[in-house]
Amino acid sequence: MKTTIHKANTRGHANHGWLNTYHSFSFANYYDPQRMNFGILRVLNDDTIAAGMGFGKHPHDNMEIVSIPLSGDLEHEDSMGNKKVIKEGDVQAMTAGTGVVHSEYNKNKDQDVKLLQIWVLPKKRNVTPSYSQISMKLEDRKNKLQQIVSPNDDEGVTINQDAWFNITEMDSGKELTYKLHNNQNGVYAFVLEGNVTINDEKLNQRDGIGISEVNALNIKADSATKVLLMEVPMSLN
Repeated sequence: MKTTIHKANTRGHANHGWLNTYHSFSFANYYDPQRMNFGILRVLNDDTIAAGMGFGKHPHDNMEIVSIPLSGDLEHEDSMGNKKVIKEGDVQAMTAGTGVVHSEYNKNKDQDVKLLQIWVLPKKRNVTPSYSQISMKLEDRKNKLQQIVSPNDDEGVTINQDAWFNITEMDSGKELTYKLHNNQNGVYAFVLEGNVTINDEKLNQRDGIGISEVNALNIKADSATKVLLMEVPMSLN
């Protein structure tokens, strides 16, 4: 088993006033050659966008972009003709492929919006851009794993990569086992709330851990906790 631990207070950080953001991996002005990625997981940004503010129109290509709102309402608009609002319980995925332009704004004038923005390197390059969004039932993640991203149409949004994301909200003392779809993959776990022990490593809120060369993860809630698991290939080969 190989493990890499990223404690919350070691992440990159930038506060632009309208955007307060933490980077688990190198991004924008934060650069650490030891923290470029975990397998094909390239970006994990923990963003807070001020009321009424947001990202203006900007381009992407050949990247799978997953947005997971944690609170508030985020308005998305893109060059494919989509104009949507996502909120807690929703998951959004965009295959940038040959190229797409989009914007993201906090729809509310009186509260922040908090979200995770995640970039995954694609399985196939230069595909036709696409967009998907789904609303998940929050009760379906209580003390169990809820799949929110996959390469298939079985549950959650679909992305152009052999990756699976699951989220869980666990009561203190509860335990779960996550079995990998492919033993050549790794799993990056990000603790959204509370304290948890994963494969004997104790983690706190906003800590991350990358684990590879395992068949399964053992997850024990040391308090009420909320955890995101991202199973990804460890290389593009």
